[in-house]
Amino acid sequence: MAGHSKWANIQHRKGRQDAKRGKIFTKMAKDIILAAKGGGDPAMNPSLRLAISKAKGVNMPNDKIDTAIKKGTGELAGGDISEVMYEGYGPGGVAVLIEAATDNKNRTVAEVRHALGKGGGSMGEAGCVAWMFDKKGVMVFDAEKYTEDQLLEIGLEGGAEDVIAEDGSLEVHCMPEDFTEVQKAFEAAECEAKSSDLAFVPKNLVEVDVPTAKKLMNLMEKLEDNDDVQNVHVNADFPDELMAEMED
Repeated sequence: MAGHSKWANIQHRKGRQDAKRGKIFTKMAKDIILAAKGGGDPAMNPSLRLAISKAKGVNMPNDKIDTAIKKGTGELAGGDISEVMYEGYGPGGVAVLIEAATDNKNRTVAEVRHALGKGGGSMGEAGCVAWMFDKKGVMVFDAEKYTEDQLLEIGLEGGAEDVIAEDGSLEVHCMPEDFTEVQKAFEAAECEAKSSDLAFVPKNLVEVDVPTAKKLMNLMEKLEDNDDVQNVHVNADFPDELMAEMED
């Protein structure tokens, strides 16, 4: 199921992207550090290549990218970062999956638990909601530039599974192991994605009303404001009325 494009558009309309820019470089650096632990050469390390591409997409300076790579490979101090996954529930019983990168797990789990509780949710046990999501490669394209048939034809060459229309965008989904090949297929066809990433995609979406959706959005924003939180995934279907309300 889709949902990534809708949440991104909600953030954009709320002015969240610019507000978060000061934190983005910190999060991108952690992505690069973690990826570089598998090798500092992006030509030989697809995860690092993806992390660098995302960093350049938000105009992260090259010197900061190089420093993060060296921290990941151990050439510089500061690379003691671990990946952590937290699971819980948000308003309306919506499943919440939180990806974090931290140098202090005790601090991060306490902050995440506090944010969930204050936002009308709760922390859950490991495995309580992860089964509701599939890890996928997700590439988002502008629906005004490309058609579903066009993207599906190109994507299938690399191993894409599906193309889903979502709120003015087209999402191409694939298995994580096919992600690099699917990207190459679109690059060869000169099709430019608005974003490309590995993400946890909900198997099914839970409908929520506007008041619940607003509470959930506030919770997600609080979590994403945490420097250790890299991504927040939910299985909520944000109502179209909310999008319309933000346009007024």
